[in-house]
Amino acid sequence: MSKKPTSNVPAPSPATSPAVLPGRLTAAAVLTALEGLALAGLGVYMLYVGIAGDPDSPQQAETGGVTLLALAALPLIAARGLRLGRRWSRGPALITQLMAMPVAWTLWTTGGAMVAAAVALALTAVAVGALLVNPTATEALGIGPGEQTR
Repeated sequence: MSKKPTSNVPAPSPATSPAVLPGRLTAAAVLTALEGLALAGLGVYMLYVGIAGDPDSPQQAETGGVTLLALAALPLIAARGLRLGRRWSRGPALITQLMAMPVAWTLWTTGGAMVAAAVALALTAVAVGALLVNPTATEALGIGPGEQTR
């Protein structure tokens, strides 16, 4: 008769298993990721124009492209954290929405076709902000009254 080795690691219980995130948090993560992808796409376009196109200032286009790619990292990392239910991710996601509002205002004052982009950006920023401060989302992230000891 052989004995099976016993493991000191307990089996995962339902209480320690990852919980299903609320739809509000998932929606905030998706919208934040879309913002990051839009920034990255614009950055790649500016780099392409700076390298292969004929801009007024190639150096300025390339610098702007690299800057946008670096800025795209914030919402993309925040979206990943939100999707995984990490409490630290709410701060960068909210900062992204706060930074989007002056950009939307600038697009609005530009006029023309940029008005549609301004409206889309402002509505997205307000929606994500509302989703992130919703009590359901804050509770899922472990933020709120009684959670200060975490």
